Formats: sequence, structure tokens, C-alpha cells
Amino acid sequence: MEFKGFKNGACSFLMFISGVAVSAQKANYNDSLLAFQRQYVILHEVVKGDDKKFFRFFEVDGNYRVIALLERINDLKGFDMNTSSGIRKKHYKYGLLTFKIKDTIQQLHVYQSAALMQQEKYRDYLFIPFGDATSGIESYGGGRYLEFYISDIKDGRVVLDFNKAYNPYCMYASGYNCPIPPIENLLTIAIEAGEKNYAMPLH
Repeated sequence: MEFKGFKNGACSFLMFISGVAVSAQKANYNDSLLAFQRQYVILHEVVKGDDKKFFRFFEVDGNYRVIALLERINDLKGFDMNTSSGIRKKHYKYGLLTFKIKDTIQQLHVYQSAALMQQEKYRDYLFIPFGDATSGIESYGGGRYLEFYISDIKDGRVVLDFNKAYNPYCMYASGYNCPIPPIENLLTIAIEAGEKNYAMPLH
């Protein structure tokens, strides 16, 4: 005998539990990103005191946390990347990242700084300067940055969380040599995640 009422009730209960679990995961994720943003503001080395209240961020959106496939690039020569000061800094292409955001396939190159590779602390540091359709409008016109370490790459994949995208120091003060995203790292889509333009009013 089939107890249809029990069966349907069980399915509804399982769907309810699954929905609660998803909501809890989303809440935990949002909370972790908000904590990340607060820590970012607190520890910022350029913006001080009351000026910290002018930091702005896009609303946390889990759709901008993606798994990217890494295609390794054997770049032995390197190239000079432009910076905000006009000084060019040598970088190496470490690999090409391919990922999907909102049903569109995107690609970004990831780089290693020749100077930082000489330092033990940053020997495995990887860097993604990028621009997108929000650059110069809602976000900084000079592009934003993402970063991770070689150890974060697992089986040729790495998590990219654009909710952690941040502005270079040259947005806040002069005297910095901020790398400018190469043309190959300019996305045509809008990355509505991470740090926005700094909102301090002009004097």
C-alpha cells in the first residue's frame, strides 16, 4: 500500500529542509563577505580615520564567485606592464583563466610580478588586474585587482570571487606605481561585485 499523503509530505519536508540549508549557506557566505569588507576597510594602509566611511561596495552576489579553469602559460621572457606613474614593471604571464559568469564565458590572464617573485613571502603570489563595463562609472576607471596564491590552485582549478575585487592604492593617493590592466584583461561585461568608486567628496 502506498501512503501518498506521507510520501508527498516527506517530499515537501525535504524540499523545505533543502531550502533552509541553501538559505543558511547564502547567509553564511554573505556574512563572511561582509566581514571581509569590514576587515579590508579597517586594515587599509592609505585611507585613515573618518575617511574610511567613504568606502563603497557592490551588494554581495554569489553569482560572482566562480570556479575558473587554469591553462598554464610557460612565459620565460615576461613583459613590462604599464603603471599609473608611467613606470613599467616586469611581469610574467602565469596562466589563462576561463570561467562563466551569468551564462557567458569569460577569460582573464593571471600574472606574477618579477620583483615580488624575489621575495620569499610573495614568491607564489598571483595577480589579476582587470577592467570591466563598470570601470570609470561605478568602479575605478583604472581597473580593479584580484589575487591568490599558487597553492590555491587545485587540479587546474581556482576559485575567483569578484566580491573581493579591490581598488589599487593610486585611487586614494599619489606616489604609487599601480599596474594598469593590459588590454587582454578588459572584460566587456559588467562585474557588479567588489569595491566601488571611493565616495569621498572632492574639496
